[in-house]
Amino acid sequence: MSRELHVLSSMATRALLAELAAQWPAPVRVESVGGVDAAKRVAAGEPFDVVVLASDAIDRLVAAGHLAADSKVDLVRCDVAVAVPSGAPRPSVADEAGLRAAAAAAGRIAVSTGPSGVALAKLLERWGLADRLVQAPPGVPVGRLLAQGDADLGFQQRSELLDLPGIAVLGAMPPGLEIVTTFSAASRDAVDAAPLLSHWRSPATDETKQRHGMMPARD
Repeated sequence: MSRELHVLSSMATRALLAELAAQWPAPVRVESVGGVDAAKRVAAGEPFDVVVLASDAIDRLVAAGHLAADSKVDLVRCDVAVAVPSGAPRPSVADEAGLRAAAAAAGRIAVSTGPSGVALAKLLERWGLADRLVQAPPGVPVGRLLAQGDADLGFQQRSELLDLPGIAVLGAMPPGLEIVTTFSAASRDAVDAAPLLSHWRSPATDETKQRHGMMPARD
């Protein structure tokens, strides 16, 4: 039997990678944590065969010598969606005016600690709503804060909002405010992980990616 490959990823790709790993003929163990924590662990020298994070985080780890530069591949793109607790009013977020009105009406607005959360914090600051920001702890879905009543409006990668109980997804960010993150994979040993990453990037995985709210990233 082939050696088990240990994959470390952020939460945005957790469900996708779990399914892709189960389809691979050799053993693959996927560990998903908050993206910030994952990057710190790789930088600290913990041994992982494959790391899947936002592309810019992978680039920083490659530049610091923690991952092999020639191993990086872009896997998926995922947009940020907007959600509210189940049973709450569902305002239109089809344009910037609608989204801004929805945010102004919300007492608490939840975002993640990842790259999308940083971008959304800047947007809320521009709208004068920074004091309403609630940041989900690393590894905790924004949807959980909504379902628990700890936030009135939430933003997160679409893949992390899909199928969560207790919330309703209103839709994508409106035109002009889109936030799309590319998630990439890299490894310390490009040779060992090459077959797995080649398959994960291939058209054979497109349908699985789409079911998990993501788009293939081969362009």
